[in-house]
Amino acid sequence: MSSWARHCVPLGFVLLGICCIASGFYLFRNWIDMFTRMRGQEMALSPKSRSFEGWKVSPLPLNFDIYLFNWTNPDDFYVGSGKKPRFEQLGPYRFREKPDKVDIKWHNHNASVSFRKKSWFYFDAAGSNGSLLDKVTTVNTVAHSAARRAADNWLARGSINIANKIYGQEVTITRTVDEMLFRGYEHPFINVGKLLSPQDVPFKRVGFHYSRNGSSAFDGDINMFTGADDIAKMGQIHTWNNLTHTGAFEGTCGQVHGSMGEFFPPNLSTHDTVFMYMPKMCRAIPLDYVETVSVHGVTAYKFSGTKHAVDNGTLYPDTSCYCVNGKCMPAGVINIGPCAFNASVYMSFPHFYMADPSYLDAIEGMRPEREKHEFFMTLEPNAGVPMDVGGGFQANYYMEPISGISVYENVPRVMIPMMWCEERVRVSEEIAADIALVPLIVLLGQIVTGILLAGGLICTCWYPTRQVTHFCHSDPKTKANVLRPLNVFGVNSSAATAPVAQLFRNNISSSGNERVGVRLLDYNRDSGVREESGITESSHRERLISQHSPDVIVR
Repeated sequence: MSSWARHCVPLGFVLLGICCIASGFYLFRNWIDMFTRMRGQEMALSPKSRSFEGWKVSPLPLNFDIYLFNWTNPDDFYVGSGKKPRFEQLGPYRFREKPDKVDIKWHNHNASVSFRKKSWFYFDAAGSNGSLLDKVTTVNTVAHSAARRAADNWLARGSINIANKIYGQEVTITRTVDEMLFRGYEHPFINVGKLLSPQDVPFKRVGFHYSRNGSSAFDGDINMFTGADDIAKMGQIHTWNNLTHTGAFEGTCGQVHGSMGEFFPPNLSTHDTVFMYMPKMCRAIPLDYVETVSVHGVTAYKFSGTKHAVDNGTLYPDTSCYCVNGKCMPAGVINIGPCAFNASVYMSFPHFYMADPSYLDAIEGMRPEREKHEFFMTLEPNAGVPMDVGGGFQANYYMEPISGISVYENVPRVMIPMMWCEERVRVSEEIAADIALVPLIVLLGQIVTGILLAGGLICTCWYPTRQVTHFCHSDPKTKANVLRPLNVFGVNSSAATAPVAQLFRNNISSSGNERVGVRLLDYNRDSGVREESGITESSHRERLISQHSPDVIVR
């Protein structure tokens, strides 16, 4: 090999190693962001994107389960009875939900899309525990709401007392499950209200989900980001009914933000909190990381509703703005009156799970359990895609006495549970396999990063390591030649380097010149033992070269 090749080849290896290290370090810092941008270009929501069809119409079967609470002892509901209200849970009444997105409009100026949600619900008798003809007794919310409105006006109170007697209104009302849910039932106060003040009474019937089946107006007009300009914004709501602040709650509590449930921000960590916007509650629900789980072999983060999600300032100061008109209930319920025609309606987790114990102490029949009543979203952290969704919220009515209204003058203050819903969906193994490609690509990028760093270190260190190894195995004369500069260094060093030079100084000749001796190993290849100048070597394999040895350099 020519001299040019002997010098250039090692230099090329070193430069290659430096390039590999620099590339590996760059990928280590930027690989996830690079992949996220590439994925965003492909997955951002648009009429032609891969995600559009699955977003418009869910490819998964959706079960919508409804549980109703039957009030079994309403006759004992008065101050001094000594008995607590007792409730029996009925259901689930399962419905197959067929959702769709309609009235879709794309807005390129801010990379968003407007739409309405439209769903059809079909009763699943085989999957239900009960019939739609089951009878249910619950609180008469319409009569009590009318009494609350009339509480400050003596003339109105008199009118309500007369109407209660004429129409036979009581604290409770009994109807079939079908009437309580989607079909609804007629109420005399609704009919009267539509005659007196039609703008304040938008419905003809009463029911928990009346007018929802097949309606595109139930959840309102939604505008959310498509992710075309930033994949991290994909699926995040921008406006609801053209509002960025609902006005239902003050400050940040009334802001419109969070996911609509289909997409969440990518690259989630265990320290993140995700938000889900609930139109019928006029607010976003925070979900905190609780554990890492596996769904069809794919690692996912489980984000769950904690006490933070149903607090109103009792435990977390930032939630104090959920108190309405300065009235704060014990933690665990959310006042949605401003979002529900100012009715005395409160939302909580089912069976008052994670709520203040006072709610459970006031009634009978509630049995909160995490496995049954937890509200959660399980997300693949790299893609932010839901893998498993479960849980729901419970609707409650706050009953309180109303002076001047005979039906309600002697009732205790208590939170009455009415019903709760759960929507459960879990991805199939085929969809999970597609989602698993995202963490796989992230892992491959990390492997390539490791290979580049390791290869760069090997290439950079190979030539110096080879030279050192070659030197250690060279013969004594070669070593002496390599160390020759050290002799000069030892003789001509200044006072500052004198201690170093002293290491190489043997003695001074009669002429005044320093004689420097270097301790080198000289292997006797013939016998293994050698004597010189009357000195017997201490080892059969080596000897100390004396100052008279021809291998010693003398200055």
